Amino acid sequence: MADNDGVTDQLSLSIWLEPGKSDALRHHFETVLRLFPFSQREQPLTTLSVHAINSVEPSLMERPMTGPFDVDDVLAALDEDSARDVAFRLETWWDLWQYESDWVLKPARVILSCFGPEFDNGNGEAIRDQEDLRIDFGVDAHYLPQPEIPGSARLVESNIKSLLRFVHEVENSLPVRKRALSTESGENFAERLQRLLAEAKTER
Repeated sequence: MADNDGVTDQLSLSIWLEPGKSDALRHHFETVLRLFPFSQREQPLTTLSVHAINSVEPSLMERPMTGPFDVDDVLAALDEDSARDVAFRLETWWDLWQYESDWVLKPARVILSCFGPEFDNGNGEAIRDQEDLRIDFGVDAHYLPQPEIPGSARLVESNIKSLLRFVHEVENSLPVRKRALSTESGENFAERLQRLLAEAKTER
């Protein structure tokens, strides 16, 4: 996580669906893609990839895409790959406020993944216990106010709201059994984000 030493942690949302719903994962992945607020700005390439069996094996397919793109183009590329041991991965972009020499709203990297019920994503758990969907939001520093930077509280609050809005839309649109918003260190981040929203309001 971000701290006074400038160390950052990767933030991700893991989603487990209700039993039996994983057989319709491509459909649920489509729901996620249509909900996600992709950047419409000039941006680096998006990469769509398909993987089989586990995260160690070479990808079956990698396709670069120039954004902004049409979600239908992504779905068309996945039509032939719906086996139970296959995973889909879309490395793409959404807009966040980021500080350089000043605050600027610009594309930030994000990865949306969908795992078939027999795919091993390599997290060390039994396959039956692994998540069905995951969104990697990048470094948690995008969502942590930095008091030493003017305007941080207000603009980071905007980033937090974008993230929480998407999380809530996903939860309301899919048969979610469990979700976890956490950093790679294992911290549950949802409560912390809610607290930061309240603190940001008091700082303005």
